This record gives sequence, structure tokens and C-alpha cells, in this order.
Amino acid sequence: MKQYSQMNKDELNALKGELDGAFAKYKEAGRKLNMTRGVPSDEQLALCNELITCLSGEDYKAANGTDCRNYGGLDGIPEMKKIFADLLELTTDEVIVCGNSSLALMFDNVSVNVSHGVRDGKPWQSQGQVKFLCPSPGYDRHFTICNYFHIDMIPIPMGEDGPDMNEVERLVASDPMIKGIWCVPKFSNPTGIVYSEETVKRFAKLKPAAEDFRIYWDNAYAFHDLDGKQTSIPNIIRLCEEYGNPNMVYVFTSFSKVSFAGASVTCMASSKSNCDYIRKRLTAQTIGPDKLNQLRHARFFKDAKNVMAHMEKHAEILRPKFKLVSDTLNRELGGLGIAQWTEPKGGYFVSFDSLKGLAKRIVALCAEAGVALTPAGATYPNGNDPDDKNIRIAPTCPPLGELKDALDIFCVAVKLASAEKFLAS
Repeated sequence: MKQYSQMNKDELNALKGELDGAFAKYKEAGRKLNMTRGVPSDEQLALCNELITCLSGEDYKAANGTDCRNYGGLDGIPEMKKIFADLLELTTDEVIVCGNSSLALMFDNVSVNVSHGVRDGKPWQSQGQVKFLCPSPGYDRHFTICNYFHIDMIPIPMGEDGPDMNEVERLVASDPMIKGIWCVPKFSNPTGIVYSEETVKRFAKLKPAAEDFRIYWDNAYAFHDLDGKQTSIPNIIRLCEEYGNPNMVYVFTSFSKVSFAGASVTCMASSKSNCDYIRKRLTAQTIGPDKLNQLRHARFFKDAKNVMAHMEKHAEILRPKFKLVSDTLNRELGGLGIAQWTEPKGGYFVSFDSLKGLAKRIVALCAEAGVALTPAGATYPNGNDPDDKNIRIAPTCPPLGELKDALDIFCVAVKLASAEKFLAS
């Protein structure tokens, strides 16, 4: 088929008539298909069902003798600290293991810094209008945290190697009210980009105007490769030490998409000095995490090597879904000049760019035909995609049959919206 830009009006009208007919049939079918969020499928969750029963009535003590039924162990049990430390190539002194939500850890850290400052420094809120750099398209929940604390967000363009580091370096060095930056360094949400070695080094070398500037390194997809090959990125904590910024970065990761999304374990990692400070804070905040859940995970996984072997089982489930997305988009939209998309090697999303000004229209059309997508604009601060073109596709949860139906509807919606645009112009 010709590119849409090469069609005359009669050809476009004929095409639109065909698409209107196909779309009407999809609407009549009354489907209810959901691709709004990147959640594990039932098949993935079943991989860890033994977690529910892996502790016996007599098995409740951690390796250091801690009774996991009782209070204490504020920063996690030794077994889980060792697993996370090995996965992240850190020491156990640099790891704090908590509950099931890394997002809660990030929210808590921002909250404390806003109200009490970084390590007993001046509270952010007492210094003026706080700002964060936000690589975009990015993770909508990071932006939600900023909105909750009335933090101004500055979008940073994303390239193939990560954020535009020239812009990051310029802004961080020039404005002391820029207090943080959100990063998803491996299989970035939603683009699937992996930060290059040079990008990670430039982060570690940053010279911020604000002494209390922090990098929020959300390594949510650290273990989520799809092709059986581990994609590695440099150790940001070690590089920050090397370049004289040992306390500048907080690293977050979790087992939310490794074990049970609603009952996993998560960790925060940083310099030993930062972790020691946070441990003191925890004495005022909590009587301890769910140590029995940590013990279940330690018994089930045993060590970091077994975690990685387990993740290959996840990859076997997800590979056909990502292949279906790639095959469908290439077959239906390839060569038409109306869209671009990523083909990530890991993570949970595919980032799709329509022609400018069409993302909201495409999402609305899909909703009419029973396909729920993440709202257009969600991948930008304040929901404002300046080009109205980015759509996040989340293929992980639906069964293959439902995913196929959703993608078929999506492609017709893209074609229809694009034909409308060319006819209008």
C-alpha cells in the first residue's frame, strides 16, 4: 500500500470507507480488552504459587536468629539483603529491604526530603519552588509523586542512549532548586531504552548547583530481559563513589514483577552512609516490614542465581506477546508513514508514536471499540504530550488471543485517525 502522504483525496476517501466499515464491526462485537497497565499475567503469577506454602509451621526464623513473626529487623532479613545485594552487585550494608512497593519507597523518600531535608539539611519546601527533571516519555507514577508534592516538572527529551545529558548537565548545574531527576535506566518505561555506559557515567559525574540534589534510579526492570541475554548497565553507586558523589543516588528495585505483584519484596540501595541515615529514620517510622514474606521469598529463591533462572521463565511467557506486537504493527502499519514504535529487548512496554496530534483520537477510538489503553499524554509530566503522539502499549497481561484482538483494533484505529488527518489537510 502507498504511504498515506502519497495518496490523493479519492484514494483517502476510499480507504476511510473501508476502515469505517471494519471499525464498525469491531464496535458491534462488544469486546472488553484491557491494555492500560503493565501487570503480570495469571500465567506469570502462577510461577510463584509455591510461595504461599513454602514455610512450615516451624520455619519462621531468619539466618541471624530473628523471629520473623515478631517485631524488629527494620532493614530486612539477612537472606533477602544478600539476594538483592548480589543482584545489584553491592554489599548488604548498602541495601535496605522493605515491603512490597518500591513506589512507596520513592514516595516516602521524596516526602521526607520535602518536609525534613536530605540528611537533616534544609527542608526542600523551605527553600522555594522545588523542581525535578523528568525524562519523557517516562513513567506516569513518577510524575504523580511530583504532582502530589507540588514539584515543578521539567521534561527532558529521551534518545536512544537515555536522557539528553547535555540538557541534564546544563540544568542541574545552573539551578539550585532542581532537587532530583527520575530515571528508569534499563528498559525504560515506556520506550524500552537502556542507558548507555557513557550516559550512566555522565550521571555519576554530575555537578549539581544544589548540594541536596538526588538521582532517583528506579531500576524496576533490572532482571526483565526477554531474549535470554542479560543486558548490563554500569553500577551507578560505584561510579558515583569513583567520581566523588557517593551520596547522590538512590537505587530502587523490587520483585513486584518477579513474584507476586501485590505481595513481593522491594529494596532501596545507596551508599552505606545514606543507608545508615535511613535506618535511623526507620526507627521512628515502623516496627518492621513483613519479615515472614521476606523469609518466604528467601526460601523460594534461595539466591540471586535462582532469581535469574526464574526470570527466564517469565521471558518465555512474555516473548510471544512482544513478538505478536512487533509482527502485527509491522504487518499492518509498516511502510505507511503514519507511525513509529519501539521493539524493546526487555521490560513491560512498547512505546508507540502516531502522527502528531493523533494519540488522543486513537485512544478514544480504541475505547469506542472496547480496548482500554493508558491515557494519551500519561507518559509526559502533567499528562501533557506536546505533540499528542505517544501511546504506551502494555502487552503483558492479556492472553495471546485477547492481545491479538486488541492489536487488530488498535491498528485500525491508527489507520482511521491517520486517514482523517490527511483528508482534513
